Amino acid sequence: MTYNRDALLDLIRAEALQTGEFTLASGKKASYYLDCRKITLHPKGANLIAEGMLSVIQAAGELPDAVGGMAIGADPITASIVTIAGQRDLPLKGFMVRKEPKGHGMGKQVEGPVQPGQRVVIVEDVITSGGSAIKAVDAAEAFGLKVDCVIGIIDRLAGGAEAFAAKGLELKVLTTIRDFGIEP
Repeated sequence: MTYNRDALLDLIRAEALQTGEFTLASGKKASYYLDCRKITLHPKGANLIAEGMLSVIQAAGELPDAVGGMAIGADPITASIVTIAGQRDLPLKGFMVRKEPKGHGMGKQVEGPVQPGQRVVIVEDVITSGGSAIKAVDAAEAFGLKVDCVIGIIDRLAGGAEAFAAKGLELKVLTTIRDFGIEP
């Protein structure tokens, strides 16, 4: 399977995009809601997202060591990318960032086969202000990972790109709300 952006847009439109009155995590009101778990956990969606994000990663040049992000939202994205990478014999591993370090065992916040000094890409489903992905970036960097960029499925065009730029990171996305006729 190769990346088919139109198929991803159709799937988001059919499965993840809802209109109405919604209160976002930030407390702001919105006339639409994007439930990307309906596509990250969908058989076609998982493949389309993984293909899209892998194409973005590969277009950037040298493959990073790993991809990952904040649990739970980034977990299915990470798993899909790692699965497709494995099928292509690409040495791309995955990791996850806990919201808080474990209170037992090794007390880790970053889990997976990664080591300090490795280059990684943070993945995310919906980018609004960028808050969740920035927490993942901060935890990854505190662990010693070098974050190349952040890749999201969809950008709500609500300040996320600017928040990442302020940290010296580029936000790359597969889609924006404008692809669905929605203005910020």
